[in-house]
Amino acid sequence: MKSRNPSLIGIVARRVIAFSLLAMILQIGVVFADYWFDDDELSVLMLQEETETLSTAIATQDGDLTFKPNHELKERYLERHGPGAIYVRVRTASGSVLFTNCSAECSQHFLPLAVSAPTFWKRLIAPGKPFSVAGGQSFERHGEVVLVELAVLKDPNGFMYSVLLREMFDSMIVPMTLMFCLVIGATIWSIRSALKPVAAAVRAADAIDPRDGNARLPSSHMPEEIERLVAAVNRLLARVADLIQAQKVFSSSIAHEIRTPVSIAKMELSRIDDPRARNAERDLDALTHILEQLTSLARADAVDPTAFQRADLSAIGAEVAQTTAPFVFDNGKSIEFLDHGTPPVSVIAPLIENMLRNLIENAVKHNPPNTCIVLTCGPGPLVSVEDDGRGLVDLPEHNDDLGYVKRSGQLGLGLKIVHRIGELHKARIAVDTVPGGGTKITIDFASADRAG
Repeated sequence: MKSRNPSLIGIVARRVIAFSLLAMILQIGVVFADYWFDDDELSVLMLQEETETLSTAIATQDGDLTFKPNHELKERYLERHGPGAIYVRVRTASGSVLFTNCSAECSQHFLPLAVSAPTFWKRLIAPGKPFSVAGGQSFERHGEVVLVELAVLKDPNGFMYSVLLREMFDSMIVPMTLMFCLVIGATIWSIRSALKPVAAAVRAADAIDPRDGNARLPSSHMPEEIERLVAAVNRLLARVADLIQAQKVFSSSIAHEIRTPVSIAKMELSRIDDPRARNAERDLDALTHILEQLTSLARADAVDPTAFQRADLSAIGAEVAQTTAPFVFDNGKSIEFLDHGTPPVSVIAPLIENMLRNLIENAVKHNPPNTCIVLTCGPGPLVSVEDDGRGLVDLPEHNDDLGYVKRSGQLGLGLKIVHRIGELHKARIAVDTVPGGGTKITIDFASADRAG
């Protein structure tokens, strides 16, 4: 099974996604390196974030400020998980200590209690990573200023990595994800909008009437690149129309030019009293028939859509049955016409006559003597030609180069003409045949009004 070609939207979207993700990765790498190698900025961010988290445990009890850390805060700040240490002290601006987990370490790393609480302070205890820093930040709680101080030695709980990941997420991943979604959405919307004229051109191409040699694809309101493609297709359609017209003229002209010398040859042969002359006459009759079919086929391909007129299928059928009756009787067959009533339909009457005549001639030529042929019109927009002969034992097969070719090697021009006329009228053709039991070919003209 042949796989479907990828859509333009899919191709562009995948490439935009790939390059956007690559850009995000590169930008994240740049920002990560920027933070990672700036110890001062990263340590400040760490202290600000961690002291702010600690400040959430400040509360009041009986009108007095207290510090009540929950289980999560105790695990994060007050319990050690590595070789380093974490010291916390919370005091008011006046120097009243609300909480501390250190004694001599507090005096060593934190500001003296007599010092007024600054908005923020930081001191480097030891250079390098993991961080060893101390600092504090003031917060206003319940009308009072509270200083939360934190000393981190060798960062045992990985505060630095937590801050780094949060900064990366807040500063890069979220905004770039939003931008990425907007870019993808805008790209898909833009491509869909740009391809709307292309979809209209596709619908126009599907609706082109093959009988109309002047049919072209619309090129208005199209992007410049697509417009050039449509213009090239229109030029191709013009060349194909010229080629088809030349073939039609050639087929019609050659059939007309050959008919006269064939008639002269038959006239001369009729004067020769020899069995071989009779064989040559039969061959010339077959040639004449082929020429007539070629002319009919060329005429069917050169139909003007304005030639469709309302006509009565029963009247056409009766006329064909009457005009072909002598030919049928001369070949030892019989023909019967049945009329069950047909509504007027939009058709090209001469082509319908040609179609029915071909079906009757095929039934005559390919069946034994005494075969009965029945031409039936109706009920409704139906016409059928039925015989009780041997059935279709030499059904034609379609060849891309030659059209319909019988298994015997002969061209099946009769059936080709029937199918071509049926296509022009959007008629459905059904063939029911049984070897030794006859053949019935039914033509449904229910869509004939839409064909015109």
